[in-house]
Amino acid sequence: MEIKRTRRQTQFLKKYGSWAVVTGASEGIGYELSVALAQQGFNLILVARRQKLLEQMASQFSEGYGIQTRVLPLDLGQEESLTQVVDGTQDLEVGLFVAAAGFGTSGNFLKSDLAAEVNMIHVNCRAVTALTHHFARRFADQKRGGLILLSSLLAFQGVPFAAHYAATKSYIQTFAEGLKVELAPYGVDVLAAAPGPVLTGFAKRANMQMGFGLEPKSVAHSTLSALGRKTTVRPGWLSLFLEWSLKPLNRWGRTRMLKIVMGGMTKHQRA
Repeated sequence: MEIKRTRRQTQFLKKYGSWAVVTGASEGIGYELSVALAQQGFNLILVARRQKLLEQMASQFSEGYGIQTRVLPLDLGQEESLTQVVDGTQDLEVGLFVAAAGFGTSGNFLKSDLAAEVNMIHVNCRAVTALTHHFARRFADQKRGGLILLSSLLAFQGVPFAAHYAATKSYIQTFAEGLKVELAPYGVDVLAAAPGPVLTGFAKRANMQMGFGLEPKSVAHSTLSALGRKTTVRPGWLSLFLEWSLKPLNRWGRTRMLKIVMGGMTKHQRA
């Protein structure tokens, strides 16, 4: 199948190589990033927990965009899954790693389930660290590559009623900022994507009531457009609006403001 692509798409593919790894590929931002990369001609390694859904995506992408795919149905909260990602991509010319897998918790931390909170560290932090370490070394050796790490608007200050989730994203944000400088001499681009509220299954799993948010498709396209150009992107008008609204405040003020916002999204938990 011959697919016509724009000059920008062709250059993007040439810059990073023929294969991209996307974690959290089965829904939300990860899914839309997978679609956008498939449209640009990247062959995809799709990583998520649900095998049937991944296989459906792989079939659709192969038929619709003429690309090759490989599915890795894995739970990145399990340490052995990280080794399986490494082993399952070793024979491929990977040039782009997208760490979109993650989940959140919300509400009063004292009433939270500790097992869920620890698992969030495993998925949001440990898995990202281990896989970024692996692919960054590969990319540095080949003198090209790109890393996209999913941060959040909540990463830039403490956030009551989402204190631990915000802390995991703060880790990702500072990690990406430091790596951006370290890896630049090797020709490796690093981007932190820090969206505000996004209309995905995230809110339901986090037990939050979200009345508005960005469409994940717009987040995905803004993110890919920023790779190689910025250190951090705040995709979509809503992310920019919220950031500019908070910008005049000091860190303490931002925390107090987000207490009000998150308090509204979690008030049903305290009813």
